[in-house]
Amino acid sequence: MTTLWGTTRRFIRRTTAQRLRMCHAKPLLAAFLAALLVAGPISPAFAQNPPSNSAPEPKESTIAPVSSLGLGKHNFSKGPSAFPNILKPYQSIHVEPSVLTNSPRIDQLVQDGKLQISLQDAVELALENSLDIAVQRYYPWIADDSILKANSGAFGYGTPGAAIAGSSASINPFALTIVTYDPLIFSTISVADISTPINNPFLSGTGTAALTGLISHSTQFNNQYSQTFETGTNITVSWNNTRSSSSAANFFNPAVSSTLSFSFTQPLLNGFGLAVGTRNIRIAKNNRKIADWAFAQQAITTITNTITDYWELVYARENVRVNQQAVTVSEKLYNDNKKQLEIGSMAPLDVTRAESELATDRQNLIVAQTVQLQDEQILKNAISKDPLAANLINVEIIPTDQPKQPAAIETASFEESVKEAFDKRPDLQEQLLNLKNAGIDVQATRNALLPTLAVGGFYQSTGLAGNQVTSTTTTVAGTPVVDAAGNPVPGLFLPAPQVTPTGTTQAGFTTAQSQIFHNQFPEYAAQLTLTLPLRNRSAEADNARSLLVQRQLETQMQQLKNAALLDVRNTYIALTQDRAQVAAASKARELQQQTFDAEQKKYQLGASTVYLVIQTQRDLISAQGTELRALANLEEAKANYERALGRTLEVNRVSIADAKSGEVERQTLIPGTLHGHVVGTERLFSDAGQK
Repeated sequence: MTTLWGTTRRFIRRTTAQRLRMCHAKPLLAAFLAALLVAGPISPAFAQNPPSNSAPEPKESTIAPVSSLGLGKHNFSKGPSAFPNILKPYQSIHVEPSVLTNSPRIDQLVQDGKLQISLQDAVELALENSLDIAVQRYYPWIADDSILKANSGAFGYGTPGAAIAGSSASINPFALTIVTYDPLIFSTISVADISTPINNPFLSGTGTAALTGLISHSTQFNNQYSQTFETGTNITVSWNNTRSSSSAANFFNPAVSSTLSFSFTQPLLNGFGLAVGTRNIRIAKNNRKIADWAFAQQAITTITNTITDYWELVYARENVRVNQQAVTVSEKLYNDNKKQLEIGSMAPLDVTRAESELATDRQNLIVAQTVQLQDEQILKNAISKDPLAANLINVEIIPTDQPKQPAAIETASFEESVKEAFDKRPDLQEQLLNLKNAGIDVQATRNALLPTLAVGGFYQSTGLAGNQVTSTTTTVAGTPVVDAAGNPVPGLFLPAPQVTPTGTTQAGFTTAQSQIFHNQFPEYAAQLTLTLPLRNRSAEADNARSLLVQRQLETQMQQLKNAALLDVRNTYIALTQDRAQVAAASKARELQQQTFDAEQKKYQLGASTVYLVIQTQRDLISAQGTELRALANLEEAKANYERALGRTLEVNRVSIADAKSGEVERQTLIPGTLHGHVVGTERLFSDAGQK
């Protein structure tokens, strides 16, 4: 739909301009060619330059978008702090609703039903109200959130312009641990009452001869801390406690058993090192920069389109004025011819010609008026979020700036233009970051090709305590002594011990913990585990794909460089041509003014006719319209040249500076200002480096 609309607009303008230029096309063409010949020797930048030894390579720019356009007020790369509210990390964050109403500046500029705006006003209104920018603004925030997720050890999210959302490397795929850089705490509390039927009471310690049940009760309180670090190291600390009692003859009843254990594993091949562990974090941070550059590209596109729409409306309004003057001249000629026909001094054919000319001029006026309405609506859409708002729908836009021939902005040589474009164009900066991400992924997938070799260690200290019955032992007369016949011998008995319970020794949790920390019952273990896949097809495929993506991105970078080079050359040529057209149109208008002045003098001396005076006046009006069209084209060519070189934000005083660490920059409705102060290019290039 956008392409069809643009084609229709260009067709209407081309038809109108063609009608206006017919009367002086040849003189204008001759003047234009002469101007090109004159301009040729003094514009060597795009002439036959000798080929350089090597093309300039794009370098990562120090411009880091974007704060004054509303991004510095949020930083979603850091989660809610648990201090002082420990429940904050478990609550949803607040994201304010989208603002879909027009900025208050529009009301400030509307007076008497007319919106009088300069070009700078139009650019600022577009930056405040463009829905394209409003939509694009969310991507850097989503990229911030991607950094937050990558810091936890997971994969980040994708963002427009980023070719790689996260590393494709399958690191340590055979490990059973949960890979998360956020510490995990597990706590378990359990209570159990069990009655178990006894088949062998002597072994079970119940001491009964009939079927009975072994009654046991246990309470467990287990805790575990686990975390994986960016080096690949995983540590686990466990503190387990069990209190149990039963009807069996246990040494301690009830008994408290406690263990404190520490274990760790460290990959030595696959998954070893910070470079592997931080791969997704680095990719997410690069994708955040890519989102910034994509936002900057949208801002450049919005500004360039707004400038074009503004000058198109300026030309459309002036074209209406020119056509109104042409209708006025045609009406005067037609009325004068009718009067001469009535007195018999003119043939009827001349009146018919004048009437035909009047009808044509009225048709041209209607076309010009409709084009003005179209261009006004296009600009209104560009500078507002809601063009149907009650305070805007019936407002007439009146541009206050008039096109003029701008000062030369071209660089000294083609090589310098290309170098500037390579350093500033957002699309090339995005591709540089994509290449960085590709290198990170290649390095990670190369590591994933290695076997899994991990060293681990284990330490555990155990404590056991409980309530124990205390007693005293005395010797008493036991079994009588018998003679050879089996008869008891009077007064003789075998001695026998007699155990008399005297109380219970109390011990439990504190005793068990004391045994743990005094290391009375330690356990040590170490292990070395090698996992060697006999076929490594998955890792081989990941590595091959990462290399192919890297080569593809390198090829795309050259493709983008070539497109940027062509864009710079074409916009420079268009700028040069439009300068020549302005010079030719201005000269034609000046000569036509002289012709009109001379024709008026001749008429005053009786050496000319009203028809000739009106004809030269009509030619002068047409020449003025042609000059204005050329000036508008030149302003649009200048905007496109600045876009091709990546200068748009700098020229239009739009700050693309990154928020400094620990400082949230206040959003302003005035692009190009920060905390109430104008931000110039020195801030853009010296104080806004990428983090």
